[in-house]
Amino acid sequence: MERKNVATIKGNPITLVGAELKVGGSAPDFKVLDAGLQEVTGDTFKGKVKLICSVPSLDTPICDLEIKRFNDEAAMLSKELVILFISMDLPFAQARFCEAFDIKKVKTFSDHRDADFGEKFGVLIKELRLLSRAVFIIDKDNKVRYTEYVKEVTTHPDYDAALAALKKIVK
Repeated sequence: MERKNVATIKGNPITLVGAELKVGGSAPDFKVLDAGLQEVTGDTFKGKVKLICSVPSLDTPICDLEIKRFNDEAAMLSKELVILFISMDLPFAQARFCEAFDIKKVKTFSDHRDADFGEKFGVLIKELRLLSRAVFIIDKDNKVRYTEYVKEVTTHPDYDAALAALKKIVK
């Protein structure tokens, strides 16, 4: 499934591959790679509240600020929360980024091999084979509780709305 003109990069329309997730629906399982090139699935975090952010690349100014903000603010909300950042960056680059910027609470994963996450969460940019910027909150029962597909990929997500939604789930 392709969704045309639902997002832009610097004002230019892009096509997202995959269906848009809806609040109240079940989150699809997905597979990505960790820093050691091992396959990890969404089921790995079963029973946890998940804040999942998809980003084009950690090595861009917006993504850099986004991961740092969620690392500092969201991670303090609950021990039952896991924060996942998924991009097409190679696992080696993600590990280097996290080490350089002391990112310890956020887990980074790469979708570069199969684009499985990108397609299943509806964030794969067809024209670039990158992931669009989006924020998802998935509860312990694997229900989608919050989504934000950022319309202009080069802008920030609504941090306040995501954090407020998280606070309602993790008490």
